[in-house]
Amino acid sequence: MRILLTNDDGYHAPGLAVLEEIARQVSDDIWIVAPSEEKSGAGHSLTLTVPVRLRKHEERRFSVVGTPTDSVMMALGHIMKDSPPDLVLSGVNRGGNLAEDVTYSGTVSAAMEGTLYGIRSIALSQEMAALRDESAFDTARAWGAKVLRPLIDMDWDRGTLLNVNFPPVAPDQVEGISICEQGFRDYGHTRIEQRTDTRGFNYYWFGLGRESPQPGHQTDLTAMRQGRISVTPLHLDMTHYPTMERLRTAVRDFD
Repeated sequence: MRILLTNDDGYHAPGLAVLEEIARQVSDDIWIVAPSEEKSGAGHSLTLTVPVRLRKHEERRFSVVGTPTDSVMMALGHIMKDSPPDLVLSGVNRGGNLAEDVTYSGTVSAAMEGTLYGIRSIALSQEMAALRDESAFDTARAWGAKVLRPLIDMDWDRGTLLNVNFPPVAPDQVEGISICEQGFRDYGHTRIEQRTDTRGFNYYWFGLGRESPQPGHQTDLTAMRQGRISVTPLHLDMTHYPTMERLRTAVRDFD
């Protein structure tokens, strides 16, 4: 099995090294094409107004001066054009990609790009209690291959990708794996923290909104609270079909 690895934290990120450790437990045919620098929050952005530059570090190891999407496009449309991968793995992200994070996440967007090419793609992220904790990736490292193997073996519908999040607990404290819905946060309570720099100008940090409870639903957010690994299937078709039917009724007089 040929596997392409990428991420949004950058080519030198520790999470990418962890992802390589995980991937080598299921294959020895590993390729890496990742952004040269951190591109967290880049979403599914594509570089169009400046050149995209490619650097070869070693055999099958490349970095791209661009976004996670640029990296996957460079890999699939150029580097591996004549020998495409069977699987795209994106991550392991430093911090969870939960709820609406998937719309901002370069990690998830890289997996989306692989899916657009018709290749099975999985995003992997490690939720963290402390982003600077040296052992923060231990749970992803210990559980990654165990989670991946059944996902690789199952049947996939076209246009789907999988979003995997590891909880912020030690490997031996993981309570299991949950197949989850995407959660939601209440962005009416988004934190915007104002600070002042040394020249007297204001600047701002954005914080996440708080969880919007969904009674009776097992979401990726609740899985993290329970110390469980979340696996959430996502679909590229963003059409809301019930609204389509209401729209047809609303505009029928114009036909």
